Amino acid sequence: MFDQEDPVIALPPIEPAVETSQQVDTAARLGLMIGDQRWLVDLSEAGEIVPVPDSIARVPLTREWLLGLVNLRGALYTVIDLQAFARLGRTDGGKDSRLLALASRLNFNASIMVTRMMGLRNVSSMRSDDTDSAYAPFGSAGQPEWVGNALLDADGNRWYELDLARLAAGSDFLLVGR
Repeated sequence: MFDQEDPVIALPPIEPAVETSQQVDTAARLGLMIGDQRWLVDLSEAGEIVPVPDSIARVPLTREWLLGLVNLRGALYTVIDLQAFARLGRTDGGKDSRLLALASRLNFNASIMVTRMMGLRNVSSMRSDDTDSAYAPFGSAGQPEWVGNALLDADGNRWYELDLARLAAGSDFLLVGR
């Protein structure tokens, strides 16, 4: 190992982290539209955002909300229509549509069809929406476990928190076969 005569190298003390404008605000969420609904996603759960490819390979004998498979940088990802999964209709793809891949830390190669990206949103400037109509889109079935709070922005727009980790871990989401 070390001899008694080996010099000891002293490391400088660790300085506390200095807050910079480059650090991500914990109140920032990724805003997106799926159909007519506004969603907020935690940045740590969001992966790559890519345009919808010209072709999505269909997978036979799967549920209607699994649109198929795409190749994202050499890895296969399922493409999910979250609106169809929630039984709220189908997400129409257009020129603004994107695929939002789940973060690699979630260990699940899936992407969600997004109607339009809305940029970063500051949830600390929003207020909770506790009205009975806050979760009206989900009807009598109630709010799914992957939907967090309903929030209102300064313009009165309703946003739903989307918990991608809970979505990916849900048994309904994992059972894609018919």
